[in-house]
Amino acid sequence: MVTLLLWAGVVGGGLFVVVFAVDGATRPGYRWRYHPVSALALGPRGRVQTTNFLVSGGLVTAGAAGLHGATGRWFLPIVVGVVGVGLVLSGVFPMDPMRGYPPGTADGDPATFSRAHAWHDHAGAVVFGGLPIAAASAAFRLDTPVWQVASAVVAVALAVLAGMFGTAWEQDRPRTGLVQRAYLVVGCGWLGALCWSLT
Repeated sequence: MVTLLLWAGVVGGGLFVVVFAVDGATRPGYRWRYHPVSALALGPRGRVQTTNFLVSGGLVTAGAAGLHGATGRWFLPIVVGVVGVGLVLSGVFPMDPMRGYPPGTADGDPATFSRAHAWHDHAGAVVFGGLPIAAASAAFRLDTPVWQVASAVVAVALAVLAGMFGTAWEQDRPRTGLVQRAYLVVGCGWLGALCWSLT
């Protein structure tokens, strides 16, 4: 059972990245270097990314249980599980249309935001704050020196990328989506590789 749960973590992280990468690259009117991943949950094909949030988040949460079973640790699995729940909630509560997407939406941000958008922001903060904490926890709590060092490097990289994304989003920079994707690829890649190493 533990191995199956760990494979859920492997698939969850990989699936999330593959789906948003392919969908973002092929979505009419969507600029993947600029628009955030969450914007893919809007528009005619929005159900693809919504499903991606729900399924991938559920798999990551299952992977967290596998991490507990494989390591006997509590803190790291709990943080990873919270990240998984954050992904699920990101699918339950979509962001508001803004910044030119879906096509026909005005540029810039709306004057007011919906309650769903506010909850989406909270869920996103959980994901973007949780992955660096998970990697830092792994650096201190795992027994394998290679994973201690790799996790420490990933934790620093994720913290830097999270800060860069926050700044890019607030300043509405043209590479906002690219920075966010770098964060998600590093974070999901680390989590998937860690789960795989423990199978």
